[in-house]
Amino acid sequence: MYLHNRLNKQNNFFQKIRDLDLVLLGSILLLGFISLATMYSTDGGQILFHTKSHFIKFSVFISLMLVISFMNIKIWFSISYAVYFLIVLMLIWTINFGVTASGSQRWIDLYFINIQPSELMKIFIILCLAKYFHRKRLENVNSFYSVLVSVIIIFLPMSLVVIQPDLGTSILISISGILVLWFAGFNHKYFFYSFLISLLSLPFIISFLKPYQKLRVLTFLNPDRDPLGAGYQIIQSKIAVGSGGLFGKGFLKGTQSYLEFLPEKHTDFIFTLFSEEFGFLGSVLLLLIYAIIIYRVIKIGSISRSYFAKLFCYSFGASLFVYIVINMSMVLGLLPIVGSPLPIMSYGGSSMLATMIGFGIVMSAKIHSKQSIA
Repeated sequence: MYLHNRLNKQNNFFQKIRDLDLVLLGSILLLGFISLATMYSTDGGQILFHTKSHFIKFSVFISLMLVISFMNIKIWFSISYAVYFLIVLMLIWTINFGVTASGSQRWIDLYFINIQPSELMKIFIILCLAKYFHRKRLENVNSFYSVLVSVIIIFLPMSLVVIQPDLGTSILISISGILVLWFAGFNHKYFFYSFLISLLSLPFIISFLKPYQKLRVLTFLNPDRDPLGAGYQIIQSKIAVGSGGLFGKGFLKGTQSYLEFLPEKHTDFIFTLFSEEFGFLGSVLLLLIYAIIIYRVIKIGSISRSYFAKLFCYSFGASLFVYIVINMSMVLGLLPIVGSPLPIMSYGGSSMLATMIGFGIVMSAKIHSKQSIA
């Protein structure tokens, strides 16, 4: 009897491995390899701090992703609200006792890693709202009560992140939440009215921005107003991207990066370094990998029997698309600099951890795609 149970567990484990989306897993591993090579380039062609740290984090977090993949999707459904409120408490803790860097109090020191709860919230707000709308009938989705609860779920963490202050991440959190509302079937007029109100409130909102945030907006509108100050970063970024040409300057040969013209090249501006070295064709290849990843995430959502899994996969896939577009638009001068990392590519433990948790939940939805959640 014991041997029979053991064989069943082994067969179940190997069945789960076979049910993994190997295309998605392979694309993530390929993107991870590219990110490590690019990080190696940011360290000047040497295995220094950023390369070592990025490799360790990628290895640990992709292992965590596989562990999460084997967890039943029902577990994530059951703990969605609890984890959401836990991260809200972490955000409150961050405001009062968090680690301060560059004028913002965004991190919690866990001794072995500094965690940024706002990055985790970008994933778990999707999970929370996906559970909330799982049992909602379509006619009840647009009720006053549903709208009110949804606004509170989105506004609570958003306001806590704004206080830190981190306007860029708070906007990304709200976008993640709004995408769930879109896929849940919210009436389109709500989105139109919200956009119209936001547009009309723009002058009022700008008046409450901190000086450095106003400077970012002014720099976006005219980078040449202060080419050696506030506009320096975006000007150098566009020069680096443009100098890459069609084929790029070659691996480890990016002059803008190696001559230290380009600041923050290992974080938000990682795409700039990559584009300078590998050119337009390399950038297209990178975008193709991201496109395959997003397609597979949405595909898993489409085959999932559970509405909860569908909502999460659709919203997570759309969020990835938004994060990529915002980061690349930012470094190309098409949007103000808001501090949005490029998923997996950018250096940063919290961002990669959140992304890998998201992929793990998607993989769990794939393995348990035939399960329904009552």
